[in-house]
Amino acid sequence: MKIEYFEDYQTLSYAASGLVHRELQDKPDLILCTASGNSPTGVYRDLVAKFKDRPSDFSHLRIVKLDEWGGIPLSDPNSCETYLKAELVDPLGIKKDHYISLNSEVKDRDQECARIAAWLKDNGPIDCCVLGLGLNGHIAFNEPAPRLNPFCHIAELSQISLQHTMAAEMKVTPGYGLSLGMAEILQSRKIILLITGSNKSQITKQFLSAKISTQLPASFLWLHPGVSCMVDKKYNKPEF
Repeated sequence: MKIEYFEDYQTLSYAASGLVHRELQDKPDLILCTASGNSPTGVYRDLVAKFKDRPSDFSHLRIVKLDEWGGIPLSDPNSCETYLKAELVDPLGIKKDHYISLNSEVKDRDQECARIAAWLKDNGPIDCCVLGLGLNGHIAFNEPAPRLNPFCHIAELSQISLQHTMAAEMKVTPGYGLSLGMAEILQSRKIILLITGSNKSQITKQFLSAKISTQLPASFLWLHPGVSCMVDKKYNKPEF
């Protein structure tokens, strides 16, 4: 794992967006898996700025949504769908068939998970996956548990996840999550883990100990040969 510390969120975001852009230039039909939330927002906005200068670089880009809150409409202002469309999908002019989105409004949730898993099996693996580190060490909605799910699945949300800003501001509390599984994430060619925010120092310390456990799902990233871990040292000081 390559661990880099940055002076602030802005420089971290710029470096991460540059990494994604280089991957895209090497593979124009890149499959980019995108997280939602505060951590990747700066990365996405930098990518949009790059798009304005070089729109042709993004014409074949494919985007896969990492996860979604379940039991809420996609149109909810705090859904992952609303966030990703506003921050990335619409500004980059991504074609409808190039955006693979978990749908929280389907009647058959198992079938929806199977649909996404099948798409990844036929078209994947993911080329570049952008992740944030959850307060309890989750990635996507792969929550701490005795066992982790390998493929796209319906996830039971932890209380920590339900306290996330997005969920806290919803009128209806999400009843579950829809999430890519650990195998689908770990099969990505390149993974970018963003560690930002003033409230993650403790979980960051646990993660950087490199002790692998299902109780800290992000720790499995230590098994992947192509992870770039980018840390905002304003809040997470390097221990050296």
